[in-house]
This record gives sequence, C-alpha cells and structure tokens, in this order.
Amino acid sequence: MLDHVSIGVADIARSRKFYDATLRPLGFALLSDGDTSLGYGAGEVRFWIGAAKRPVQADMESGLHFCFTAKDQASVDAFHAAALKAGAKDNGKPGLRADYGPNYYAAYAIDPDGYRIEAYCGA
Repeated sequence: MLDHVSIGVADIARSRKFYDATLRPLGFALLSDGDTSLGYGAGEVRFWIGAAKRPVQADMESGLHFCFTAKDQASVDAFHAAALKAGAKDNGKPGLRADYGPNYYAAYAIDPDGYRIEAYCGA
C-alpha cells in the first residue's frame, strides 16, 4: 500500500551515521545522498530522511513507529545490536512476540531523534 515513508530529523549527519549502521544488517543501503536528504532501500528508496527545522517531537504514547523487514532472526538480532551500538535506546530486545503471532520475531529501538523503529521477520 505504501510506496515510501519520510521522516524529518534535527541532524542529518547524525542520522546518516545511525541509519547506515542500523539498516545495513537488514540489507538496506543509502541509495540517495544529499545535503538535506537521505534515501535508504534495497534497489529503490523506500525510507527517506530529511533535515527539518521542526521534526516531529518524540512521543512514546503516539503509537507511531516504523517497522523494517528482515530476512531472518539473525538479521533482526544484528539490527538491534547495530542500533544500540550506534546510539539508540533499547525499546525491546529481539525475540518472539506471541501476542502478534506465533512466528512474529522482532526487536525495537528508539533512534537519536526519538523515532521508534522495529525490525521484524516471520520466522
């Protein structure tokens, strides 16, 4: 249904460093590199990051989060480890989430701008 998602960030250089490291284990790379925008994906850009004067304020109660697909559990684990190493806050260690389904394996983190991110595979 969605073609792409765009988020605004306070520091584009910080976000590049963070997302380069965090998305690499999932097989996603920086495909578009500009002074004020970055585009990540595999083959084509699906996740855009733009420098914003007023990024959306982090709100843990908003329900907003972004979920990235992973090919397997090891990729989810690597995503989570890379995110934490790159400066994310832990928001849920890798594991099965039986409440979401018997094969829902995911991990959660909060990026430097306060966006909640997830990696998931249907292992």
